[in-house]
Amino acid sequence: MIASFTGTIGFVGLIIPHITRILVGPDHRILIPASALLGGIFLVWTDALARLLGEMPVGIITAFFGAPFFIYLLKKRKSCYYAA
Repeated sequence: MIASFTGTIGFVGLIIPHITRILVGPDHRILIPASALLGGIFLVWTDALARLLGEMPVGIITAFFGAPFFIYLLKKRKSCYYAA
C-alpha cells in the first residue's frame, strides 16, 4: 500500500528496517536511529547509481534491491511455518 502512495521509493521504508534488524538486532533504541541512518545512506547510494546509469528513476534501483529481498523474507517465513 505504501508503494502505491509514495512510489517505488517507498520500498526503502519497508526493506531497510528489516535489513537493519538483521544487522543490529531487535533493540529499538538502536534499531530506529540505525534504520534512519541506513535508509538515508541507501537512498544516497541508489540516487548516485541511478545518475551514473544515465538519469534513470531512483525507484527502479530501489525496486531492484527491494523485490529480491521481499522474496527472501517470504521464503524464510514460509520455511518457519513448515518447521512447526
